[in-house]
Amino acid sequence: MARTTQIGVFLAYATRRGRALIDRRLYLPEHSWCTDPERRRAAGIPDEVAFATKPRLAGEMIAAALDGGITASWVTGDEAYGQDPQLRTALEERGIGYVLAVAGSIRVRINHGRTPIRADTVAGRLPSTAWHRQSAGNGAKGPRFYDWAWIHVGTGSHRHLVIRRNRSTGELAFCLCWAPAKVPLSELVRVAGVAGASRNASRPRRAKSDSTTTRSGTGPHGTGTSPSPCLPWPS
Repeated sequence: MARTTQIGVFLAYATRRGRALIDRRLYLPEHSWCTDPERRRAAGIPDEVAFATKPRLAGEMIAAALDGGITASWVTGDEAYGQDPQLRTALEERGIGYVLAVAGSIRVRINHGRTPIRADTVAGRLPSTAWHRQSAGNGAKGPRFYDWAWIHVGTGSHRHLVIRRNRSTGELAFCLCWAPAKVPLSELVRVAGVAGASRNASRPRRAKSDSTTTRSGTGPHGTGTSPSPCLPWPS
């Protein structure tokens, strides 16, 4: 019997007491699922369910959580979400800060928005004094120390590119960040650490479906493989 992998987008909520998955959406690839009536019918997918990107699904869940009374100061997520300008704009319009991972190839605007430049090029031009050693929170072996740097991007003073450098390998990671008020680098580092810990603690396992049914796990794992956007606790 043919078997395929179902993919889900999950929303996690983090507080100082722990983390929990609070919502999920089934992600249907546009060509291999959404345009295949037989496959949809066999899996019991309603006709009204249309294709939606992962960032759009994440945005719907975040909006539902906030409209339902959940309070959060920040949203975090990996590159699948950070690269989407519509999701970032929607969060800004609601006054919710974000620390969202992006690829080093993304172009940002520096010099008060006048100069477009790749994020990884920015990292290569920073002086040694721009880097600060800070912990992104505790891991299995204690504090997770990295070198961090940040610069203003766009216009105004509330939007930043944050760069993390592995002290051993030199590997770089990038986040686009926005907050409704000025925040220190240490706060953005804290939120970035929440994102990593949440993905490691609650990353869902793959769940298989055959040609006629879709099965999902129970408890904290659920269905799918897509990284989870996260709503960290209010600061």
